[in-house]
Amino acid sequence: HHFHNMTMWADDLYMSVPFLVRYSQFTGDQKYLDDAANQFFGFKKRLFMPEEKIMSHVYDFKYDSKTNVPWGRGNGWVIGGLAEILKTLPAEDTEYRPFYLQLFKELSESLANLQNKDGFWHASLLDPDSYPSPETSATGFIVYGLAYGVNQGYLPADKYLPVIQKGWNALVSAVEPDGKLGWVQPVGADPRKVTREMTELYGTGAFLMAACEMYKINK
Repeated sequence: HHFHNMTMWADDLYMSVPFLVRYSQFTGDQKYLDDAANQFFGFKKRLFMPEEKIMSHVYDFKYDSKTNVPWGRGNGWVIGGLAEILKTLPAEDTEYRPFYLQLFKELSESLANLQNKDGFWHASLLDPDSYPSPETSATGFIVYGLAYGVNQGYLPADKYLPVIQKGWNALVSAVEPDGKLGWVQPVGADPRKVTREMTELYGTGAFLMAACEMYKINK
């Protein structure tokens, strides 16, 4: 991959990489697995914030720098993407699985520590007071990722279950009597104001993915 004259968005790690891993399974062609991993390596190299151990949202090649935007949903896309990859990658894969699993565990730990006391993850992970309202798309993806990790035995249940349960309770509190999920930040590139009325399909999708994993936890 030659990433020049472009902007790199953390979202791609959910939107393209899991697809490539699936496509490799479907076609039996290793090159798609290699392509997926190269994309992930390149993104991690440029977007990972080593102090905070979370992902920045954007890398701007024009200025050759990352924006250091610790966006809630941006990190939600990444942990959700990692869960999808681990779900699809053959269990016997020794070439790439250790890398994905290591990053999954590292992000899980950082994100668990950044949960707000209200159970939500906020639009800005490192400065929740800047946008103090709940944000359910980040919360949905993170609960999904952490719950998947516990269900697979990748994350210790005693440490993560309280975080997951608190996050799930927060998500449920954002559902209106008619079933509409609120507090979803609209399409964007960085933390913004969110209100209870706001909803988007990806917020609902993340909620349902989290619900599937919660069902397994509570079975």
